[in-house]
Amino acid sequence: MWRTRATAACVICRSLANSSYGMKRKSPLQNLHLVSRSIHRPYYPSSKFQRPPLRISIQLFSSLNRLPLRKTKLLNVKYGYQSHRNFWLARLASRLLKLRYLILGSAVGGGYTAKKTYDQWKDMMPDLDEYKWIVPDFIWELDEHIDFEKLIKALPDADDLAKLLPDFDKIGESFTSLKGFFSPGSPGETAFRATDQGYDNDKQYKKGLLGELILLQQQIQQHEEEARRAAGQYNMGSSQQKRKVSDKEKIDQLQEELLRTQLKYQRMLERLEKENKELRKLVLQRDDKGIHQRKLKKSLIDMYSEVLDILSDYDASYNTQDHLPRVVVVGDQSAGKTSVLEMIAQARIFPRGSGEMMTRSPVKVTLSEGPHHVALFKDSSREFDLTKEEDLAALRNEIEIRMRNSVKEGCTVSTETISLSVKGPGLQRMVLVDLPGVISTVTSGMAPDTKETIFSISKAYMQNPNAIILCIQDGSVDAERSIVTDLVSQMDPQGKRTIFVLTKVDLAEKNVASPSRIQQIIEGKLFPMKALGYFAVVTGKGNSSESIESIKEYEEEFFQNSKLLKTCMLKAHQVTTKNLSLAVSDCFWKMVRESVEQQADAFKATRFNLETEWKNNYPRLRELDRNELFEKAKNEILDEVISLTQVTPKHWEEILQKTLWERVSTHVIENIYLPAAQTMNSGTFNTTVDIKLKQWTDKQLPNKAVEVAWETLQEEFSRFMTEQKGKEHDDIFDKLKQAVKEESIKRHKWNERAEDSLRVIQHNALEDRSISDKQQWDAAIHFMEETLQSRLKDTESVIEDMVGPDWKKRWLYWIGRTKEQNVRNETKNELEKLIKCNEEHAAYLANDEVTTVRKNLEARGITVDPCLIKDTWHQIYRRYFLKTALNHCNLCRRGFYYYQRHFVDSELECNDIVLFWRIQRMLAITANTLRQQLTNTEVRRLEKNVKEVLEDFAEDNEKKVKLLTGKRVQLAEDLKKVREIQEKLEAFIEALHQEK
Repeated sequence: MWRTRATAACVICRSLANSSYGMKRKSPLQNLHLVSRSIHRPYYPSSKFQRPPLRISIQLFSSLNRLPLRKTKLLNVKYGYQSHRNFWLARLASRLLKLRYLILGSAVGGGYTAKKTYDQWKDMMPDLDEYKWIVPDFIWELDEHIDFEKLIKALPDADDLAKLLPDFDKIGESFTSLKGFFSPGSPGETAFRATDQGYDNDKQYKKGLLGELILLQQQIQQHEEEARRAAGQYNMGSSQQKRKVSDKEKIDQLQEELLRTQLKYQRMLERLEKENKELRKLVLQRDDKGIHQRKLKKSLIDMYSEVLDILSDYDASYNTQDHLPRVVVVGDQSAGKTSVLEMIAQARIFPRGSGEMMTRSPVKVTLSEGPHHVALFKDSSREFDLTKEEDLAALRNEIEIRMRNSVKEGCTVSTETISLSVKGPGLQRMVLVDLPGVISTVTSGMAPDTKETIFSISKAYMQNPNAIILCIQDGSVDAERSIVTDLVSQMDPQGKRTIFVLTKVDLAEKNVASPSRIQQIIEGKLFPMKALGYFAVVTGKGNSSESIESIKEYEEEFFQNSKLLKTCMLKAHQVTTKNLSLAVSDCFWKMVRESVEQQADAFKATRFNLETEWKNNYPRLRELDRNELFEKAKNEILDEVISLTQVTPKHWEEILQKTLWERVSTHVIENIYLPAAQTMNSGTFNTTVDIKLKQWTDKQLPNKAVEVAWETLQEEFSRFMTEQKGKEHDDIFDKLKQAVKEESIKRHKWNERAEDSLRVIQHNALEDRSISDKQQWDAAIHFMEETLQSRLKDTESVIEDMVGPDWKKRWLYWIGRTKEQNVRNETKNELEKLIKCNEEHAAYLANDEVTTVRKNLEARGITVDPCLIKDTWHQIYRRYFLKTALNHCNLCRRGFYYYQRHFVDSELECNDIVLFWRIQRMLAITANTLRQQLTNTEVRRLEKNVKEVLEDFAEDNEKKVKLLTGKRVQLAEDLKKVREIQEKLEAFIEALHQEK
């Protein structure tokens, strides 16, 4: 296919060369079309455009006329017939030899002339290195995979194909006539003043036919000015007026002809660009399918965008460390910033609103070329097909959601950057940042500091000395109402990196009374702000449902019929968003090439400083960043959870049984044993015990047991998590482990069915009254004695606090009693007398007994409240009861024999021993059941919860930053980021040099 195009293009070249015969041009190849010249590139890879030297006519010469003339002696020759007759043969031979040298010299001279002519022709070939990007590298490798010879044979001849192409001879003749009519002038004013520094504007605009058209337009303006000056010198006579009118008409005709030629050539270029775009898209699609069996590298702009994303994460405050170029889009609210950006991206990708603030956070858009028009976010793998309306609506909705989520409560705008990548055929490669629109007044519903926040965000991005400022100005409103121009002039007073864009020019042309005002804006004479270049664009008719294609057609139609362009108030290269995107892309890459190596050196120095600081502070530790530390802590936590499965069943049961009895012992003593002990016989005791045990089992006991098991699991888990492991322990993980433990415990819920099964097991265990051997009997007695002694000790402590220290402590430690303690002590003495009088007294005092004690104390001058008497009695009787129970327990040590006989013919009754044995057996069975639930179910569920918590924490960067803190973590994090930035910058610079 490419060679067929080459054949067609060569036909075009020959036709242009023939049509321009006799013209004063530097080289016939200057008239070649852009595609044709790119085709000739493989044959002249090192050709450069130079002015040919003066041709000097080369005379034919032979090697004989270079022989030096020698003086010879004259011989005495005798004149006569004999000598003349003898040398005629020699003279003939010498003439033949002379003819041979003439022929040989002519051949040598002709060869030298041909070689010199070929070198001159080769030097006149233009330099096509700057157009290398038009044709991808793999185009030159197509002949290795596709047989073009067969394709050439199948296609028609070059003559037939040339008939299908437009008549370029007429186009060349029109260009020749136009150039011959005007005298050569200066190259004119260029689109950017910045390109004057270090670049040749004449060379820049003379490359390509479009540059020649711009030059012709400038020459037309020069000729018009000369005609006006000449017309001013004429008198006011009728003949002179007619001559002035005729010159004006001639100039108008030439301008109309030039505009028609420009439009015709522009359509031709658009058609060729469309064909080139389709070809590139087809080749990229084939390459994606793996036809060439080679891996595509990342594009240059994608590599650069990755560096900016990493810098955005590393340097959230956007300080002076980040000086890499990007295009910053600023403007007043509703000035058309988003619309200009969408025209450059060729898709309606941003949410829209009528007069409402839609851009609430910076949006970084990376534009690059690709076979399909798609968009995707930095942190997502979903691709939005920008050719489908439903995907466009979903993309706009996603951007709006991300903006609202980034805005904190009580704020209107956010500093958090949303990173978006847009790829498509024909897109100019660059990185743009769309900022919130500058406002002059804070309206209702906005935060009070919204205006200042937007100013600070805009200044933070524009203060980057390498940032290109794309200043958007609404052309439909008065220029004096603009706020952003003053802000931009503060940040870039010289205008060395600012591009001014006037939007809504169609409305401005209708509303502005004086069109020259628009010309003053575009020429930079109305604002004090200076700019690198000025552009005028149209972003649609104001309908949000318009497509990009319809906006482009409307823009082209408007400028085609606009008086601003016809009267030369606007130049052709200063209109349309297409020219704007080309200019911004060129300026962006120029800035990148000038500054990227300096930024790479700066990060290299920063990396060296950070590495030196790490070696000095942490010489024996590896440089683990926050993510690596989290992975290390995650493994430690999972190992500690697994350690729960290594706990022995005996350890579990001992802890569970002990903890459960501590939790229920008070209820057993106070609500079951003491009330049952007040009964008169064993039958009533057993009945009371059975009833109360049944009530306890049905309502409280299973729930208490589950709570004890859950608390035991938490304690063991906490013990493993907080246990230090000697030198290997790293306290940097303590906060993270504590947070994981708390969150895991919070999420964990015990199996609801466990209580139901546990209730049945506990009820059956308490129903069993049979003690099989003496060992179990002694174990029950031991259990009862320990319990009673513990309770007795607690009761003695309470009584001592009530009555104060005894006489020993008062004498030894010089501690006295308080007035209340004296009253309590006297009350205690009276109550003890009451118990001694009746050892079988009930657990509660009767009212008359309370009155008797009170009167006895009042008789001794001590006033006592009845409630104080009852409280003191409770503790005194409790101590008396516990001592009595312990004495009874000693008597029952030999009661196992009577128990086996059901205490027949025996005055000893040990029903309380049986009660404690039933409780002890219930505790053992409950602990065994809970241990099985722990080891078989709950430990695994807890491990699962821990894994889920760790996964959630791993995705939550804010959580990791909060839990993994310290100088060591921050230093490692900075070092990792700087290394990554430096490496990616070096890779980008290498790719940038290869593209050059």
